[in-house]
Amino acid sequence: MRAHVAAFLVAILPLIAMPGASLTLLTQRVARDGARHATPVILGTVTGLYVHATLAAAGLSALVMRSSAAFAAVRLAGAAYLIGLGIWTWRARPVAAAAGEPGRRPAYLQALLGNVLNPKAAAIFLTLVPQFLDPAAALLPQLLVLATAQAALITVWLLGWAVLIGRARRSLRSDTASTIVRRIAGAVLVGLGIRAVLA
Repeated sequence: MRAHVAAFLVAILPLIAMPGASLTLLTQRVARDGARHATPVILGTVTGLYVHATLAAAGLSALVMRSSAAFAAVRLAGAAYLIGLGIWTWRARPVAAAAGEPGRRPAYLQALLGNVLNPKAAAIFLTLVPQFLDPAAALLPQLLVLATAQAALITVWLLGWAVLIGRARRSLRSDTASTIVRRIAGAVLVGLGIRAVLA
């Protein structure tokens, strides 16, 4: 199993390294509030991985992937979420004005939904993961091991970015810089949503 896990991590690394919703949310949160605020984004992303692993074990993800209508519905829901989140991020008020807003920046939920509603994340567990499973062994424990390995790799990747962004945060403290970062993050999220629609 160790060899399978190592091979899986090598295969999954390029996918993790591709910029996505989690990295965009993390960049926005850390640039505004500091590196320690990367935690809810990471936890939300990791929770989403375990949701996909559980659904894959239950066969629900496979059902969605086999049904073009169900897959399209999940894809469009995820795209709508990313586009909505991107617009909200773009239009959000500066930090000082937003400090008292109720429900301010639910980063954990944003990251969780961004992962769970991403059909490509589900596809990983239905196309890539099976190549590293032993058909003679119990499915769920193997899925959880691979999900944990993926979660660890994503955590290291996002923590590395959090440290880098946190160190650059001093230059991003002005309202102008904060607005630029926020609007870039919003544009990226909208772009990811549009890409999901067109995929």
